[in-house]
Amino acid sequence: MSFLKFFSGPTPEKLEKKGDALFKAGLWGQAKLEYERALVKAEKGSDLSPDWKAQLSGKIAETKEALAKAHQKTAEDLIESGYYDDARPLISLAREITSNEARTRALAKLLEKLESLQQAEAEEDLANDYYGLADEQTADEPYKVTRDEQYHAVCGTLPPEIQETYLSYGENFKIGYLALNTGDFETAATYLSRAMAEDLDPGSYIPLELATAYLHLGRPTEARQLLVPFLEHQPEALPAYQLLCDIYWEEKDFHLADALIDSVPENLADSLAFRLLRGETRYHAGEFDKAKALYQTFLDDQGWQEKIAVALAKAHEALGENENARRIYQEIMGRCTSCRTRIAPEIKHKYAELSFAAGILDSNVLQLYLALAQEMPHNAPAYYDKVSRIYAAQGNEREAARFRSIAKGAAEGILITGSKVHGFKACERLPVL
Repeated sequence: MSFLKFFSGPTPEKLEKKGDALFKAGLWGQAKLEYERALVKAEKGSDLSPDWKAQLSGKIAETKEALAKAHQKTAEDLIESGYYDDARPLISLAREITSNEARTRALAKLLEKLESLQQAEAEEDLANDYYGLADEQTADEPYKVTRDEQYHAVCGTLPPEIQETYLSYGENFKIGYLALNTGDFETAATYLSRAMAEDLDPGSYIPLELATAYLHLGRPTEARQLLVPFLEHQPEALPAYQLLCDIYWEEKDFHLADALIDSVPENLADSLAFRLLRGETRYHAGEFDKAKALYQTFLDDQGWQEKIAVALAKAHEALGENENARRIYQEIMGRCTSCRTRIAPEIKHKYAELSFAAGILDSNVLQLYLALAQEMPHNAPAYYDKVSRIYAAQGNEREAARFRSIAKGAAEGILITGSKVHGFKACERLPVL
C-alpha cells in the first residue's frame, strides 16, 4: 500500500467490492454503509463517471430495501410471539430506510396492529391491577431506542444460528459491533479487539467482525491474519471467503484466490455464491472470456439465476459485447415484471444506458429515464438530459426544451414547480390474496 493510500483510506472501488461481498452474505446494514462511503468518495472525485455513481446509488437503494424487508419480517415474528417492545424499533428502522410505497403502507398497518395489541394488553393489566396503577406511557411521548434494542435489531438480520451466538457475546462486542454498523471503524476495532481478548472460543465469530473493521481502516494484513485461522474453525463462513478474496483481488494474487475457493467444503463448492466468486476472480484478473464462460455454463446447467445473469452481462460489457449485455438486462426486467417483483434501479439504468448508446430512443427508454430520475434523484440531471435528447430525436422540440430546462434546474439544485413528470412506478411484489 502506498504512503498516500495509507492516509486516504480505501478507494471507492474497494469500498464497493466490500459492499458487494457483505450484500451477498446477507449483511445488508454493513453493505449499505460501504456503498454510502464509496458514493461519498466517488462524488469527491473529478474523473468518476455518472454511470458509476448511479450504480452505487442503486446498490444503496437495494440494500435499504433488503434491510427493511428483513426488519419487517423479524418484527412480524416478534409480534406473533408477543415481544411487542422488541418489534417496535424494528418497525421504526424499516420505515426510515424504505422507499417502497407498498412496504411503507404495510409497516404502518403493522405498527397499528402492534399498538392495538399493546393497548389491549395494557387494558387487561389495568383491569387486573386492583389499584389501577399499571405503568403508562404518554401517547405523544417520543419512543427512545436503547442500545440493547439497537443491538437486537442489527442482530435480527443475521441467520438464526448466528444471531443466537452474537447475542451471547459481552458488552465489548456489543459496542464494537454497533460501531461497525454505524461506520465508526476505529471504535469498532478498539472494542472488538477487547472482546476477542476476552473470548477463548476458537470458533468465535469475533475475528470475522474485527477483520471487517481492519479492512475498513486500510489494514488488510491484520485482517488476513485473522481470517485465515478463522476459516480453519468456521470453514462454511461465506463472508470470510468473500473478504479474503477481496484482499487477494486487491493484491492481484489470483492464484491465492483460486486456492482459497478450491478449499471450500464439498457441499458448498457448486453453490451460487462460490460460482460467483470463481467468476469474479477471473473478471478481476482481466480474463473476461473465462468469466463469461463460467457464468454461461452455470446458467446452462442450473437454470436462471439473476445474480449470475447480472455478472454475465457485466462480463459481456467488459468484452465490448454491449448488445448481448443489453438483452440480458432486458430479460431480467421482463422476468421481474412477470413475477411481480421490484426491478432494481441499477438494472433499469444499465438497460437504459446501453439502449441509448445503441441509438434506441423509443418511448420505453424515455419512460425508464423518467422513472430513474425519481428513484435516483442525485443523477436526475443526467436522466432528464437524456429525456430531452430522446424527445429531440423524435421531433418533439417543445418537450425537449422543457426537459432541458428541468435538467438544468435539477443540476443547480432548483426546485422546479408546476411540472408533473409522468413515469411508471418500479415493479413491486403484489400481495398474495
